[in-house]
Amino acid sequence: MSETWTVLIVGSGGREHALSHAYEKSPRVGKIIVTPGNDFMQWNRKKETIVDKNSKLNDAQSILAIAQKYKPDIVDVAQDDALAAGTVDLLQKNGFSTFGPTKNAARLEWDKKWSREFMTRNKIPTPEYRYFSDRNEAKKYVNATYQKKPNTLLYIKATGLCAGKGALKTTNKNEAYANIDAMKNFGEAGKVFLIEEGIVGEEFSYYAISDGKNYNLFQSARDHKTVFDGDEGAQTGGMGTVSPARITKGNEQTIEEKQIRPVIEGMLGEGNQYVGIVYLGGILSNGKINTIEYNSRWGDPEAQVVVPGIQNDYAEMVWACIHGELEKIKLVQDDKTRVCVVGASKGYPGDYSSVKGKQILGLEEATKMNGVTIFGAGMAQKEGKWVANGGRLFNVVGEGKDVNEARMRAYDAIKKISIEGNNLHYRKDIALREIPL
Repeated sequence: MSETWTVLIVGSGGREHALSHAYEKSPRVGKIIVTPGNDFMQWNRKKETIVDKNSKLNDAQSILAIAQKYKPDIVDVAQDDALAAGTVDLLQKNGFSTFGPTKNAARLEWDKKWSREFMTRNKIPTPEYRYFSDRNEAKKYVNATYQKKPNTLLYIKATGLCAGKGALKTTNKNEAYANIDAMKNFGEAGKVFLIEEGIVGEEFSYYAISDGKNYNLFQSARDHKTVFDGDEGAQTGGMGTVSPARITKGNEQTIEEKQIRPVIEGMLGEGNQYVGIVYLGGILSNGKINTIEYNSRWGDPEAQVVVPGIQNDYAEMVWACIHGELEKIKLVQDDKTRVCVVGASKGYPGDYSSVKGKQILGLEEATKMNGVTIFGAGMAQKEGKWVANGGRLFNVVGEGKDVNEARMRAYDAIKKISIEGNNLHYRKDIALREIPL
């Protein structure tokens, strides 16, 4: 173990950029590598930060090759495809101190059928669900459902990983048929799919860090999943978020006892000791807590508003988890509110190919604003200019003493940013519901 640590972060988006900032604050950390990363992660850093693009997130061997090249003291596998590919298992087998759940433990996310069955076994609140591999059988089921209750809300979900886009809202029989047929568009991820009871209420997300036996709970957040204001349009990977979420206030103990602790204890009891981040997607409906999903890593863009509030040495906390010593760490978080607004290519999550390569203007000016941080995602640097290179491009995070101040800073900053040809899209209503009436 060297005096100053080298940390390797596996991932490429705003989440990993935010984590790199958390590691950068640690006095123990001297060098940060991100793979495959993005160009913006290297810009304006206080410590040496290297982006090595020579890996693929679904190829564990390519990530192992990066680890063997840099010999990091900690590897943080932060991205879902990499976890599902068994990257943690392979790195551990090759002697690397690795943070993140094993492939079996990460099944909580990459196999939604198994995850629902796990929740049922461990008495975790879950909506009613059925799963299907035959689309005709599924259509018979929804036909019978809508004959009994014409106004039923259902969600039809691919059971595999779909970058947050595999849950299709369904309000009538024709929509249900179309969404069942759409499962084939998700390939292997949609071969088996769930049809779930839709619950109307206030959504939230919660995060815990665990060494497999002990855990610490972070601040809550509220994501905004759909592409347009008012929660309209297609599902995306997330268009913005706020932390903490007002709706979780007073429900913290119930959430911990019914939805966090049973996961850690249930995994341990089933022989899948869970080391890493647990993401709970929950919903509060008519005074009752229910579970939308679990993920096996930080949310994106939720990490961008929760992680900056951690006052502990994040590298020490992760090291404690890897070595089963989290009970020695007392979590400290600040009392600020943070709002993240995602800047995306116009057309996302559909076809945004015409935006690729177009210049992004105003980024550096926006980063100089007080109380504002920008985390990069689908951007690249070409000839000294920032250009669009994906769907979700960057995350503008404003922080303040309350939600009004945080929103104001985030939106004042993003108004300074544009993409040539008027090709920037972002929601205007992020965190609006958090403002007290």
